[in-house]
Amino acid sequence: MLSLHLFVLLVLANGLPVVAHWLLGRRWRWPVDGGRCWRDGRRVLGDSKTWRGLVAGCLGAGLYGAFWGLGLGFSLTFGALALVGDLISSFIKRRLGLASSARALGLDQVPEALLPLLLAMAWLGIAGLEVLVLVAAFVAANVLCSPWLYRLGIRRHPH
Repeated sequence: MLSLHLFVLLVLANGLPVVAHWLLGRRWRWPVDGGRCWRDGRRVLGDSKTWRGLVAGCLGAGLYGAFWGLGLGFSLTFGALALVGDLISSFIKRRLGLASSARALGLDQVPEALLPLLLAMAWLGIAGLEVLVLVAAFVAANVLCSPWLYRLGIRRHPH
């Protein structure tokens, strides 16, 4: 059951920023990078990484985890690490010259799943094999579900 809760935490932390954008449009959409560029002249992260999304993902994970007995502190930290992983992916994609909408299989999913699951490994004592299975499940779910979410108008890109 713990694995299911951790998977749901990953989905919430990474999915609620998309839902917040879908519901709120351009309201409260402040880019995390403040519009700044890196030494290469490209944006540090881009417009799609917002403070609103960070708050939505952390709060959603925190509330879910607190409700299911994982603890508010653990769940907020888990959500924050998932979103830090997403920011790291975006930073790397910008350095590689990839657009925020460009698909980078693995890079788009692994950091945002692995970082918080390493926390779960240390905090909750889950096994390394369980971490690997959950990362693989998250990658698979992301790849399989993204096109459907795009067709439903929830995601802006099919991947």
